[in-house]
Amino acid sequence: MSTEEVWVGSWRPHRPRGPIAAMYRSPGPKYALPGVTGLNCHDPRKWKAPAFSFGTHHRQFSSSCSPGPGYLVPSNITRAGRDGTPAYSLYSRPKDPLLFQTPGPGRYSPEKAGKMTYYSAPAYSLSARSREFRNDQTPGPAAYMLPSVLGPHTVNKSSAPNFSLTGRSKIGSFHEDLQKTPGPGTYRVVDPVVYKHKPPQYSMTARNSMPGDTTKKPGPGAHHPEQVTFTRLKPPSFSFGVRHSEFIAPLIVNIAD
Repeated sequence: MSTEEVWVGSWRPHRPRGPIAAMYRSPGPKYALPGVTGLNCHDPRKWKAPAFSFGTHHRQFSSSCSPGPGYLVPSNITRAGRDGTPAYSLYSRPKDPLLFQTPGPGRYSPEKAGKMTYYSAPAYSLSARSREFRNDQTPGPAAYMLPSVLGPHTVNKSSAPNFSLTGRSKIGSFHEDLQKTPGPGTYRVVDPVVYKHKPPQYSMTARNSMPGDTTKKPGPGAHHPEQVTFTRLKPPSFSFGVRHSEFIAPLIVNIAD
């Protein structure tokens, strides 16, 4: 552009400060379209032929150990099972889980038998009293208590009448706290409707609105007749500045399949 041209405003052509997306060239939206081959991600605008698959080979859960129809069936097997006759067999003697271990002569110690097996001379020792001895716990004369002959609780004696002076009871007296007495509101009154005839009951509800169209309608201020250009000619419009940018991609109309 020559320097003789006149520019409007303070804008002048300049180099961008950093790279922008419009500076990179790409093949365009042609490659972003879905494919028309295969079963998955097929273009919904194109016709798709039926697709068939051979499936996968399922894994065998258990190997077959059957010998086939040529094996020998025992004579006691019928189509309903065993015939039920008793069967006997000869097996060896079962082994004991724990063998009995007989003690030998060396397992005994007769010298440790003590006085129970042979005679021994009397032996004396000066030691403490054995633990088997216990002190005599017989109660003495002072351990017994004869019943008392005083008061109302005599056993074999007659007692005279006894009197006592107790304090004044707070219940029914003149200084009883009547605030703790339940009032009329404490008791639950049964509704008379339970044991008498129930009269009719009426209630006042809100006003019922008539059915109609409740959508919002535009008012006169929502319309702009001055912007209508279909019924009359539109005057020419002018603008300042660059109309087109050099980074706008060209319009692709014909795309080869």
